[in-house]
Amino acid sequence: MIKINVISNNVKWRKYLKNPNIFIEKKISKLNKKTSIFKKKIVFCTLLLSGGGEIKKLNRKFRKKNKTTDVLSFPFHTKTELEKKLKKDTEIYLGDIIVNISKVKNKKNTKLFKSEFDKLWIHGLVHLLGYDHKRDKDFHKMAKIEKKFFSYLK
Repeated sequence: MIKINVISNNVKWRKYLKNPNIFIEKKISKLNKKTSIFKKKIVFCTLLLSGGGEIKKLNRKFRKKNKTTDVLSFPFHTKTELEKKLKKDTEIYLGDIIVNISKVKNKKNTKLFKSEFDKLWIHGLVHLLGYDHKRDKDFHKMAKIEKKFFSYLK
């Protein structure tokens, strides 16, 4: 079972998501019903809903990139460590995801905004599960998982 703790300290998010916690809970519930990856485990992470300034500071501090971005992920474990933990532990903290409201597209259409937001936090979640997109082969593998997870949310 996946659980996500949502933190929203940017008031702009309320315009698009009246209650971000409930929105994510509903999405995670659908994801948990469709995927058997974590049936007997509890894996959890934190999702921070931020603005451009905050994510730029985090990007500069932790990735040494002085620019804003759409999503940041900070995995708590490497893929190998996570695989070992999944074999022996029942509760596993995956890490943190930060999504920048300034980079979520389609702000004029709430349905499209929510869909774009789903794609971003899922991208972050897949990073927390140990995937990256540095090489083409890895990019395609990660994109396939993201597409599958996204389809579960409908």
